Amino acid sequence: MIYTSPQDWRDASHKSILLYGMSGLGKTHLANMLRAGGDWFHYSIDYRIGTRYLGEHIGDNMKREAIKNPFLRDLLMSDSIRLSPKISFHNLTPVASYLGKPGAPGLGGLPMAEYKRRQAQFRNGEIAALNDTGFFIDRARDIYGYSHFVCDTGGSICEWIDPDLGGDDPLIKTLAERCLMVWIKGSDAHTQELVRRFDAAPKPMAYQPAFLDRVWQEYLKENNIKEDDVNPDDFIRATYAKALVHRQPLYEAMAPHGVTVMAEQVAEVKTAEEFTDLIAQALEGP
Repeated sequence: MIYTSPQDWRDASHKSILLYGMSGLGKTHLANMLRAGGDWFHYSIDYRIGTRYLGEHIGDNMKREAIKNPFLRDLLMSDSIRLSPKISFHNLTPVASYLGKPGAPGLGGLPMAEYKRRQAQFRNGEIAALNDTGFFIDRARDIYGYSHFVCDTGGSICEWIDPDLGGDDPLIKTLAERCLMVWIKGSDAHTQELVRRFDAAPKPMAYQPAFLDRVWQEYLKENNIKEDDVNPDDFIRATYAKALVHRQPLYEAMAPHGVTVMAEQVAEVKTAEEFTDLIAQALEGP
């Protein structure tokens, strides 16, 4: 770890951290709070994916849909209108919409082959964005003069690591060399709340290819249904709790290469000073 003790962390003139854990446990809320203080550069992985690595794919998909409309087609073909996704830290909907959900096209679903293609694009984009972290640490300091850096990751970061490699995993090694990796760990109560929220508003997710293949075939068999008849929202609702179980040991494999804080603790942090105290406490160990 780049900080060897609580005092080492407190004394660091340039603090660099990476927040990871399931979506909905406070990563972005914490990063926004730190950024608002003025001393922290906020690097959003999902924003980077959407603007740098999936931007053209998202824009092309918008045009592909718009050109089906004769009125919009004429405007597009005459270069009279411009279509582009409006992505911000606070609006990542274009990224999620492009990732999509598998199932019946009439219900807004994607054929599985196309869904897997977009999953692969997202995977490549997320890995690339994570590998860009060191570049942005240097950029934030050298160009903008920020003292500190926070990397706000997506919940799927754990999908792309090999737990058997431990600290030799290329992604873990690259990130741990530049940041203190901080796992925001939820309790059973948090898991129940995340499932409740997801059930009310199911959102696209990224999955390991092998996991996706398994849960997709299980869903088709358990429901005696064909691919083209799958309700996309029903599938991702049914898959969400399984995804939480699947990701837990992957997060645990990442944990020894950083520190762990509980989501309940994060919820109580209101200032950068309180955050510094929380990380110092985590560095002390159990």
